[in-house]
Amino acid sequence: MASHIVAGRQQARRRGAPRITALGGGQGLSASLRALRRLTGDLTAVVTVADDGGSSGRLRAELGVLPPGDLRKALAALCGDDDWGRTWSEVIQHRFQSDGELHGHAVGNLLIVALWEKLGDPVEALEYVGRLLGAHGRVLPMSAVPLDIEATVRGLDPEDPELLSTVRGQAEVAVTPGEVESVRLLPHDPPAVPEAVAAVREADWVVLGPGSWFTSVLPHLLVPDLRDALVQTRSRKVLALNLVAQPGETEGFSPQRHLEVLGAHAPELTVDFVLANAGTVADPEALRSAAKRLGAELVLDNVAAPDGSSGRHDPELLAAAYDRIFRMHGRIAPWR
Repeated sequence: MASHIVAGRQQARRRGAPRITALGGGQGLSASLRALRRLTGDLTAVVTVADDGGSSGRLRAELGVLPPGDLRKALAALCGDDDWGRTWSEVIQHRFQSDGELHGHAVGNLLIVALWEKLGDPVEALEYVGRLLGAHGRVLPMSAVPLDIEATVRGLDPEDPELLSTVRGQAEVAVTPGEVESVRLLPHDPPAVPEAVAAVREADWVVLGPGSWFTSVLPHLLVPDLRDALVQTRSRKVLALNLVAQPGETEGFSPQRHLEVLGAHAPELTVDFVLANAGTVADPEALRSAAKRLGAELVLDNVAAPDGSSGRHDPELLAAAYDRIFRMHGRIAPWR
């Protein structure tokens, strides 16, 4: 493991900060990481690897590599707020604009793939990138093989709204106009990255979500070793809900419907706390009941960005909400 990561984790342990593992992908995981890096130096992100669109999809199709985009976003979110961190965060997120083959590619995607080809180890390569960026934590793929998402969708045929159809590919599932009933991964039962399994088992706290529910959050529950780790870990688990339903993928879903879908995909999974934004929950009691069915206590807090219209979490408010949960309930999962 890179020396800066070891040093950061050792320093966090000395301060009594919690060991946190966050799972997800895309913008939702990035928001969570920007919040959590304010609370600990011992932070691990476990990221979905099923993206098949944009720059990631092109690199995946051409080179047969894991899609790097969500991994890049997680690394950018872990960059510090100093000049070094801000600069590198912007650099790896920069996309080329041209009339040629480089158009749309993100610098960070190319950097990650280059290190994968040089080192032959996706975990080691991501630690090299993290060291370069001065990332406040480590980033791991949930699986070492590229995955595809396949969904069962209701209502794609306007003449038969109850007809079930199959939609394949993360990019297509994310924008489907039908109602997603369930998702699965291809290949079925993919192998988990061992370091990701260990990070879940060894954490004080595991944070799942927020993020695109069917394409960023639920896929972690479809990797057998990772699901088993989530079920069996002694870590306390926080499930962070989105502020609003996502157009296409979860359009029309209530907050409690998100929990019901999660329970259907992993019936044996329990969580300790469900965190939701107080200002966007229309029926707190219904959500509280749904949380209780997962074994969880509902925590309502103000975590939305001040503009109120972006549907995004505010990193500082989200950090404060996580911190209150960790501190109030630290007696349940004592920080090592």
